[in-house]
Amino acid sequence: MWNYSEKVKQHFFQPKNAKAVDHANAIGDVGSISCGDALRLSLKVNPDSDVIEDAGFQTFGCGSAIASSSALTEMIIGQTIDQVMRISNQDIVDFLDGLPPEKMHCSVMGMEALHAAVAQYRGEEVAEEHEEGELICKCFAIDDALIKRVVSQNNLETLDEVINYTKAGGACAACHEKIEWVLEECLGTPLADPIVTPASPSKANTIVGKIRLIEQALEQVRPQLQADGGDVQLSDVEDDMVFVSLTGACNGCGLSGATLAMIEQKISAVLGETITVYPTGAASLA
Repeated sequence: MWNYSEKVKQHFFQPKNAKAVDHANAIGDVGSISCGDALRLSLKVNPDSDVIEDAGFQTFGCGSAIASSSALTEMIIGQTIDQVMRISNQDIVDFLDGLPPEKMHCSVMGMEALHAAVAQYRGEEVAEEHEEGELICKCFAIDDALIKRVVSQNNLETLDEVINYTKAGGACAACHEKIEWVLEECLGTPLADPIVTPASPSKANTIVGKIRLIEQALEQVRPQLQADGGDVQLSDVEDDMVFVSLTGACNGCGLSGATLAMIEQKISAVLGETITVYPTGAASLA
């Protein structure tokens, strides 16, 4: 399990400003429930002084997402719009005395929501989804513009870091090559060939290796499901929990519990560790 600071635990178990602000005049929405994380940040800004008088959040996501949202509201109440626009996702992490590397995307989500709320308050036109750049990760709806911003702001250099900070590529490996292209463009130099984790029952050392092994396990059960008109897709990976989406005839099937148990057994065997498989839609509090 990951190690969380006492501040993270405090803001998760006793979150501050978990509410919708009455008479809010600035709202920022990021993410979506279908992607596993969603945040709505609502602000009440004094139009004469530009001071944020109240802030609230409504978050669907893991414990780190809730803690990051709670911390953000504490950081911005009483500050001016110009002041809060200087807040970075690393400032949120520092306020919480750190986050596990795999949870850095929660701080980025908070920063993105803040920028969206400020843009609305200022009457700035917010680009339509993916209007800014090319859609890179279909699983989590991440485009290259967001990846470039996060890479630049956090000095990222590896595929694993991009996954940790944005979740792009965190559900399947289909977009990893595209992410590496964006990284190469940002860094101005080709990336070294990644070390591929061998397909053996050993614990993955990186999130990329873990995802690849999980995909290999799913490939083992997929033909059986497809023969019955169903299928399975990897949705998310969080510590010892794997979230999958059952589609086609498997969706809503009375034997879906047995199917999930079979998938759980296969993935545990491939990873060499005990994991739990959940159907997409089950909220994670890891």
